[in-house]
Amino acid sequence: MIQNVSFAVHCPKHLREVALLFAIACLLSTCNLHGIVAAEETTTKPESGQPKIWLDGERNLRFNVQEMPAHPFDIEFLATFQNEDGVSKIVPGFYDGDKQFCVRFALPTSGKWRYTTKSSATVLDGVKGEITIQPAREIEKGGIVVDPKSSRRFVYENGDAYYPIAFECDWLFALDANNESDIPRTRKFVDALAENGFNQIVMNVFAYDVTWKKDDKLDPKYDYGSPTAFPFAGNNDKPDFSSLNVEYFKRLDRVIEYLHHKGIVAHLMIYVWNKRVAWPEANSEADNRYFDYVVHRYQAYPNIVWDISKEALGYGHTDVHYITDRIERLREKDVYDRLITVHDYGYCKRFPEKVDFVSVQLWKSDLNSVMRNVCNDIPGRPILNIEHGGYERGPYEVFNGNYTSPEVCLERAYQCVFAGTYPTHYWQGAAWNVIFPDIQAMPPKDRPKFQYYKHMREFVDRYKLDQLTVSDQKSNAGFCLHDESGQFIYYVPRECEYFGLRLSKEHQGQTMTITWFDPLTGEYSKPEQQTIPQWPAVKKPDGVQFRLLVVEIGK
Repeated sequence: MIQNVSFAVHCPKHLREVALLFAIACLLSTCNLHGIVAAEETTTKPESGQPKIWLDGERNLRFNVQEMPAHPFDIEFLATFQNEDGVSKIVPGFYDGDKQFCVRFALPTSGKWRYTTKSSATVLDGVKGEITIQPAREIEKGGIVVDPKSSRRFVYENGDAYYPIAFECDWLFALDANNESDIPRTRKFVDALAENGFNQIVMNVFAYDVTWKKDDKLDPKYDYGSPTAFPFAGNNDKPDFSSLNVEYFKRLDRVIEYLHHKGIVAHLMIYVWNKRVAWPEANSEADNRYFDYVVHRYQAYPNIVWDISKEALGYGHTDVHYITDRIERLREKDVYDRLITVHDYGYCKRFPEKVDFVSVQLWKSDLNSVMRNVCNDIPGRPILNIEHGGYERGPYEVFNGNYTSPEVCLERAYQCVFAGTYPTHYWQGAAWNVIFPDIQAMPPKDRPKFQYYKHMREFVDRYKLDQLTVSDQKSNAGFCLHDESGQFIYYVPRECEYFGLRLSKEHQGQTMTITWFDPLTGEYSKPEQQTIPQWPAVKKPDGVQFRLLVVEIGK
């Protein structure tokens, strides 16, 4: 969790003491959320050769050195934090440019924590200090974990339920990558997602451009492909893999930070093989440097879940041994144990023990049945359909997949939900290189139907769908989620005019309350009560779309 912090520091005996003391009150609700905000400092000038140390915002402990060690991206640097109860946490640091090194931390409890650094660079080795962590704010829930009580569910570290409704935006990093001072486009777009129930964004650390033909009508101002920003030195056309571009990552920090502020998980894909990125050779020194740097820099954010690579094995760039090596390397270096997945169903199916949750890309028309088969094939893991073949149409044709109707895309999302799995939505106006950051500025006819997912969020949370059991024995059509007693939630297909319920004989003669939910408008019908006969059936409301039916017995 992220807490409010006060700070004191003492340098080691082999260095002269630095007099340094800070007081901060830097809650995110009052911070400048365009980036991580430095605390005001009161300090004496450090003596020659000693690092200047200060607390920056709520999670960054910074060390400014006067003499740069050689190869700053490759030095060993970490801090061991220990509280008064003897609980300890070892956190890796990273080079952050301008002769600065940073330890980005998230400590598990409030109170005083002493720290000692360890480094292969003498100037950073053995530095000691103390920080005071204040109790977490109520809105801070911690990271995402698999529910220890139910291996198909996610929860926050504080135990609150987390039900992902994900959204793909591969080029989110690029919206404000050339803006050194602010992220207005990012904020506007992320705000729209948060307002409509999305709480996870599937995004790349970096992507360059698509491989398919672009729409001839595409206005260049909406095309974020071929960015000048690049995570390595040089650029994508002429990369210099011997060094990393710190400024690139500083600007990515702002995006991750703002997602956290909005309660959105960053499903961060470290690599992508089919977006024309100039990557260093797999498992080379440069590759490992990049990988380790990403892990060290972002692991302390509680809203991170890791994905080794988009299209991990689909393009011949690597093999299963490399992906497994990356997972093992990540687990070794991520001291917070953030969840890990791989954007490749084949890998997840072969090696389910390697991932914390399963990501599948399945486009079949009988999606609910297919997703239930996945659950049977891979027990004991949450399952995210990261790409169900539905790509809601936008103003430009980007990539159509199999389904572009927003209503059909919604149906497919609910079919994932009613299989006990989780959905991901794609809109062709934001999923890839084409992004419309200001949706409200678009003509109404061109806007995505994000409100459908706002209604989904309300319904999912209201009825706690992730706590229900999947069944196909409770009706003669459609799909059902139930609590094994008196609550039954049905997906009623659009082709149904009537819908037969298959309830236990023990319910005959009891009273059931039925309520219809329109997933397109978010409206509920007036509840109706009926006595349950031997073969109960209901008439679906008029209209050509699917509906959801809530049946409650004895309420």
